Amino acid sequence: MISEYALIDPSAKIADDVQIGPWTQIGPDVEIDSGTIIDAHVVIKGPSRIGKNNKIHQFASLGEAPQSINYQGEPTELVIGDQNVIREFTTFNRGTPDGAGVTRIGHRNFFMSYVHIAHDCQIGNEIIFANNASLSGHVVAEDFCVFGGFSAVHQRCRIGSYSFVTGATSVVKDVPAYVLVSGHPAKVYGLNTVGLKRRGFPVAQLANIKHAYNIIYRKGLTVQKAVAELEALIAEQPELQLLINALNNSTRGIVR
Repeated sequence: MISEYALIDPSAKIADDVQIGPWTQIGPDVEIDSGTIIDAHVVIKGPSRIGKNNKIHQFASLGEAPQSINYQGEPTELVIGDQNVIREFTTFNRGTPDGAGVTRIGHRNFFMSYVHIAHDCQIGNEIIFANNASLSGHVVAEDFCVFGGFSAVHQRCRIGSYSFVTGATSVVKDVPAYVLVSGHPAKVYGLNTVGLKRRGFPVAQLANIKHAYNIIYRKGLTVQKAVAELEALIAEQPELQLLINALNNSTRGIVR
C-alpha cells in the first residue's frame, strides 16, 4: 500500500490501509486516517491532520509553512476532513499565530488543479474550486459555494453558502449567501439560481430568497434596515438566516 520509494518520517501516524505513491514525502507530526489515497510526488508537512477517504493527486503540497512575513516558525497546523478530492499542484498552507492558528478544510470538497488555500482559511463542506482559484489568508468559505477558474479572494473576506464566484473574478468584500458575483472587482449579478435549483431548493424558498435579495439590493436600504426587514420574516422563512448572518457578521462590507 506504501511505495518503497516514498519518504515517510518515522513519527508520522498513517492508517494501515492508506495508499502512498512513489517519491511522496511525508514529514513529522503528520496524521493520515483510513481510506486516503496519495499519489506520487506529493509533499505533506506537519503539523497536519488528514481525515478519511481523501484522494490527493500528484504534486500537491499540503501543510507547508504560511506565506506570511510575520511567521517565525511557530507550531500551527493544517486540518483536512474527509472525502476531499485534491488535484494536481494544489497548495494548502498551515495557519499563523495571529490568525486561527489552523487552516481547516471540511468534507467532500473538490479542489481542481493549482488551487491555493492560504494560511488560516476556514473551508466548509461540498465546495467546488475550479482550476487556479486562490484564497488569501483568513478567508472563510461557507458550505456549497463555488469558485470559478482563476477567481481570487482578498484576505479576511467571507464567502457565503450557496454563492457563486465566477471565473477570473476578484473578490475584495464579503459575498452574502445565495448570490452570484462577477467582475474585477466583483459585483453582484443576481442570485445563484442554477446552483440553488441543483441543490434542491423548492420554488417557495427560491421566491423567499429572491424577495430577500430585493430587500438588500433593490430598496436602497442601509444594512441595518435591511436586516430589520429580514428578521421580521425569519419565523416563516428560516432560509433567510444565512443572509442575516452574512450582513451581521461582515467586517469588510458586502459586495454590491
